Amino acid sequence: MTAANSRFSTWRDRVAQAHILIAGDVMLDRYWFGDVERISPEAPVPVVKIARSEERPGGAANVARNAAALGARTTLVSATGIDEAGAALERLLAADRVVGRQQQLLRIDFETVPSHEVLATKLADYERLLVDTDLVILSDYAKGGLAHIATMIDHARRAGIPVLVDPKGDDWARYRGATAITPNRSEFRQVVGRWKDAAEMANKAQALRAELDLDAILVTRGEEGMSLYTASGTEDIPAVAREVYDVSGAGDTVIAALGVLLAAGADLGSAVRISNEAAGVVVGKLGTAVVTPDELA
Repeated sequence: MTAANSRFSTWRDRVAQAHILIAGDVMLDRYWFGDVERISPEAPVPVVKIARSEERPGGAANVARNAAALGARTTLVSATGIDEAGAALERLLAADRVVGRQQQLLRIDFETVPSHEVLATKLADYERLLVDTDLVILSDYAKGGLAHIATMIDHARRAGIPVLVDPKGDDWARYRGATAITPNRSEFRQVVGRWKDAAEMANKAQALRAELDLDAILVTRGEEGMSLYTASGTEDIPAVAREVYDVSGAGDTVIAALGVLLAAGADLGSAVRISNEAAGVVVGKLGTAVVTPDELA
């Protein structure tokens, strides 16, 4: 693999031709910005004087937003409520955050699990869209939108379409047969247990990869970078040094970048390295955010 292959500019034109299908749990992220100048007299909590607010796509919607920002043709399949939040950004779930002086103070989630009828309809939509898809990303936030994920993986792989999964929870058997999964370190530990050193972590990852019939496991490790586990062995990719504001949505950026690059024909090593750079850019931004091709230049 040459250094040139690890630059996004090498793949930019081919990314523009790629079609990514994303399915999963979507959210509407609302941010309130303001200053904390005093503590409430009623309780020991800060009083935030709101100056402005923002709304952004979250969850699987943030994955789709990142894939589109990198230039890929992007289709999102999910379910939203017939309500103000759904009408605002066509999202099912609303996750509200109160922000003071660039730091997250409070997160408030409003959730509704979609009905079996809605999920059946979305599965039918997904199967129809597979016909014109180069790669599938399943963004699981454990909110109920991917109840049929095993079937979705099976149908994509039968069609010869790679599948990337951002996993949640401790039951990863439902991800069996995916091309790759991209857990963060704590999600990975929840499933395999603790390890004493890098060698034991690698052994656990390779055992899990074989058990689930995966081509790769990519574990994101925050300030320590990423670890890629494949049949060829283990590869550690150090983090790109950036000032960190907020890691919210960084995993969304990683799997989106990885997906668009693999769909464009990039080898796994190049795709992982560029995804690592994308994560380094996005953690320097507040809240769920995207990275653009120019920022990776």
